[in-house]
Amino acid sequence: MKIAFYKYQGTGNDFVLIDNRTNIFDRERRDLVAKICHRRFGVGADGFILLQNKEGYDFEMVYYNADGNESTMCGNGGRCIVQFAYDLGVIGEKTTFLAVDGAHDAQVKDGLVHLHMIDVKEVKNPEKDIFFLNTGSPHYVKTVEHIQDYSVFEEGYKVRYSEDFKPGGTNVNFMEYVDGKNLRQLEQAQVGDAGVLVGLAAAQQAGQQRAAKRVVGLAHARVDEDGIGHAE
Repeated sequence: MKIAFYKYQGTGNDFVLIDNRTNIFDRERRDLVAKICHRRFGVGADGFILLQNKEGYDFEMVYYNADGNESTMCGNGGRCIVQFAYDLGVIGEKTTFLAVDGAHDAQVKDGLVHLHMIDVKEVKNPEKDIFFLNTGSPHYVKTVEHIQDYSVFEEGYKVRYSEDFKPGGTNVNFMEYVDGKNLRQLEQAQVGDAGVLVGLAAAQQAGQQRAAKRVVGLAHARVDEDGIGHAE
């Protein structure tokens, strides 16, 4: 059987997407998802997404990590599937869809996808430079110095496999204050059962970055193409 798939990317995170409104793809085939996402022997992707029918919503987003396991909400994946649904003619400029963490509103406008994430109900601050919050998926955020030289993979691995975050793990993020007001590019170690992936970007970073900044008194951030975040 041949199944059409599509490849989309959101700020560097790439995904394989399938229109599964006719249930052509068995969502229990996690082994096949992992094979498809393999970068050497498959199509290659950071994640795999099914677009499915869902009563009461325009569609349902079913998201898998590259290891084949269904996972928590992915912001970039969410934006990609909205664009995908728009390209297929499933939705118009505005939509409400269902994901693993609940309903999401989104809009396609001027060539961009605007996605509303769930509200962050709590930001934990267990140590001076560490924050933990949930934007639809868990995020551990740590401020560091000289982020370009920081061992993102090694340190992210340690946090992911620590006792604090078993069994599901967490996304691990590092950020650097440039001058007390602005932020250096946020490096992320996206971690799952298959190991640690140093990602190029994540849409949810902007949300959790702003939430973490509010704790230290730096709210309303924007991030330029040069990777510098600016407090406004």
